[in-house]
Amino acid sequence: MKPFDDDTSLNLRHRLLGLKGVVMLIGGSDTGKTTFARQLLAEGVAAGRTIGFVDADLARPTVGPPACVGIKVVSTRADLDMLHEADGLRFVGSTAPQGVIVPHVVAVATAVEAARRRADLVIIDTTSEITGVVGQTLKYHLVELVRPTAIVAIHRGGELDPLEGMLSRFLSTRIEVIDTDRSIPISSPLERQAELIKAFQAAFASPLERWRVAPTVFAPTLPEGFPVNRLHGMLVGVQDPNARCLGLGAIEASEEGSLGVVTSVGEEMRGLRLGSMRIDLETFKTTRVRLRQLMFGV
Repeated sequence: MKPFDDDTSLNLRHRLLGLKGVVMLIGGSDTGKTTFARQLLAEGVAAGRTIGFVDADLARPTVGPPACVGIKVVSTRADLDMLHEADGLRFVGSTAPQGVIVPHVVAVATAVEAARRRADLVIIDTTSEITGVVGQTLKYHLVELVRPTAIVAIHRGGELDPLEGMLSRFLSTRIEVIDTDRSIPISSPLERQAELIKAFQAAFASPLERWRVAPTVFAPTLPEGFPVNRLHGMLVGVQDPNARCLGLGAIEASEEGSLGVVTSVGEEMRGLRLGSMRIDLETFKTTRVRLRQLMFGV
């Protein structure tokens, strides 16, 4: 029996496919949010629907590279088979929500807006952060801006109870509750790290090119006199003139002041958005960076 193939889950998906607007999936790590989303997409395609999928899971992406919110419009079986190829990206610049709640929320909201121009139902797959100040603040503002028609809360024990209570109390949100399927495999931290490394490796797959860039192409703008060698290894979002993210890049900078970006999507590059991570292009391991500390030393 496939995951979420019980009568409760089947009936819920049937009800959700009768909606218009936005359906948001929430749940802890390895509760099956992406599995449920894929089933909802497949059943929507079988019913002749065109559905927008917004992948807001920055650390375990289904659509596009890590550290980005991915957009995919699905209307055929072929679209489902190529779910990893994004129709659009919004750069956030980190794989964890700490320090990037505002850009994450804005990225999801603008991605949903773009998806709704092409589909009358949008599904959002969210991160696994559901507890504590950061997890609850992120979900609160996502719901506040996106105003989902329904939230699907996938439970494992009572870990979602505080978040659900807050969303119901302050935002009058319709919440559909189901339990996780016991057949969903649970990944270890080492397995999740290996997944992330593999995803970054794919994002920086050949052919890569090295482009020389000026210190004036960055957002946020570099302070006057900033030693550019401090940017070496920084993850960046390669942006076009229309505020779209084309893909990821990594900065190469020297003590002598030369500055470049390594990327496979440089042809339409107009600017670079600084992320909050460094990436080693030999190992594809990453470390978190506080941008304020990097740029101003505080």
